Amino acid sequence: MRIHLSDNFDFHKLIVFTFPAVAMMVFTSIYTMVDGFFVSNFVGKVPFAAVNLIYPLFPIAAAIGLMIGSGGNALVGICLGKGDREKANSYFSMFIYSMLGLGSVFGIVCFFFSETLSRMLGAQGELLYYATMYADYLFLSTPFFILSFSLQGFFVTAEKPKLGFCITLLGGVLNMVLDPLFIIVFHMGLKGAAIATVLSQVISVMVALIYFSRENDSLLSLSRNPEFDLKVLTQSCFNGMSEMVTNIAVSVVTIVYNFQLLRTYGDNGVAAFGVIMYLSFLFTAAFYGFATGSAPIFSYNFGARRKQMLKMILVRALKLVLIGGAVIVLVSEVFSDFLASIFVGYDEELCYLTSHALKLYAVSFLFSGIAIFGSAFFTALNNGVVSAVISIFRTFIFEIGAILILPLLIGANGIWLAIVVAEISSLVLTWFCMKKCSIKYGFNS
Repeated sequence: MRIHLSDNFDFHKLIVFTFPAVAMMVFTSIYTMVDGFFVSNFVGKVPFAAVNLIYPLFPIAAAIGLMIGSGGNALVGICLGKGDREKANSYFSMFIYSMLGLGSVFGIVCFFFSETLSRMLGAQGELLYYATMYADYLFLSTPFFILSFSLQGFFVTAEKPKLGFCITLLGGVLNMVLDPLFIIVFHMGLKGAAIATVLSQVISVMVALIYFSRENDSLLSLSRNPEFDLKVLTQSCFNGMSEMVTNIAVSVVTIVYNFQLLRTYGDNGVAAFGVIMYLSFLFTAAFYGFATGSAPIFSYNFGARRKQMLKMILVRALKLVLIGGAVIVLVSEVFSDFLASIFVGYDEELCYLTSHALKLYAVSFLFSGIAIFGSAFFTALNNGVVSAVISIFRTFIFEIGAILILPLLIGANGIWLAIVVAEISSLVLTWFCMKKCSIKYGFNS
């Protein structure tokens, strides 16, 4: 049974409709984790630390895609809600081509300064060699990296979430096959992991672009010569600012974490944090996927002025997010030793540090889903200001502040507990924003 954006979304339909987006994000995180698993276990601890040290540069690239993609997706969804499919397709095409252009420029510039950027992040000696080599390959695939994030939301808006999941699945399976092939069979080391990641992204994105560029039965299609409207493009950037801020903040926060951890624990601290980041991406991917999957529903109902339906879906969505958070915390706490051993079981000291840190860090998953969903929700309603406020405070202010201050108050454990303080503060802020906007959007009716 095909579900339409105009349907009445009960719990069952909401779960079924958003599941492909959740699965896409979770699976994307899993095949990213595969890189970490093979690099850590078959290449070494130093290359693994190098990947995690250089990683903060890539969320900045993803931020471009999410800024235009999320903000633009909301505008496309609103156009569809108003019944203007021609304008929706024109906007969709403009956003895709803009991301390709900006991604190419960003990737080329970073490629020529990869060693300098690695040094700025604290890489030296062997760590610098591996970090620069890994970055060189990934920067060349920046346009595809950007589109791999933004296309997921557009597949949902096009009422083709299952197809989007299948294409993501294709990229993931390719990466999982190529990683052991290049690293173990061909003995290509870290270079093999980088090439596997690049090839999987390029192939999956090309399949998606070919689908949209040909005649299809979805709500969206790519135009070869769309009308470029700078005002609309600027509006999409402004509306998606919170998603951009979130990703840039991930980079800044990770850099701050790495500096604190290098000073406190050395290379082991960076490696342990790398494992926690892989697991965090996996668990929070469910929240991001749900937010991405449900956003077109809110955009459509907002465009169609169905306020009562908007309120009902919001309440159901928040309940699902809270239940999901509780399940994730339970899994993290119970299986922390096992999860740590998957990545760093070869080093007893590092494995213990990782497990201990995960038990502290995991408490944050109980609260993080609300702010993630809340920011995406306001983006879907074309309210980039409130969405950006939630994102900026959640990351730049609450989390960075906690990382810098908490270790001074309670010692090394404060580094791992900083995220918990930040997410609780973000939950309170999100609740306040929803309360203040309830009259404007009809939540109190």
